[in-house]
Amino acid sequence: MTGRPKQAKQFAICIRSRDPDLLTPRKIYQIVTDQSAARSNYLRVIDNEGEDYLYPADDFIVFDFPPPIERALLDAS
Repeated sequence: MTGRPKQAKQFAICIRSRDPDLLTPRKIYQIVTDQSAARSNYLRVIDNEGEDYLYPADDFIVFDFPPPIERALLDAS
């Protein structure tokens, strides 16, 4: 039985927000992989309400954190 490869979690820092109730500048957000959104220069982000939604990629800086930091970020959510 072969499973799907486990994807690394991705995170991004919000650098601007058009709606401060949904996104907070300087806050770290988890990204949900969405290739279709990426082709249109959007990221699917889990926002302040805990919902994944499409936001302009230009509003974020994507980071690859070391595994211990990724675990801490996931534990904190």
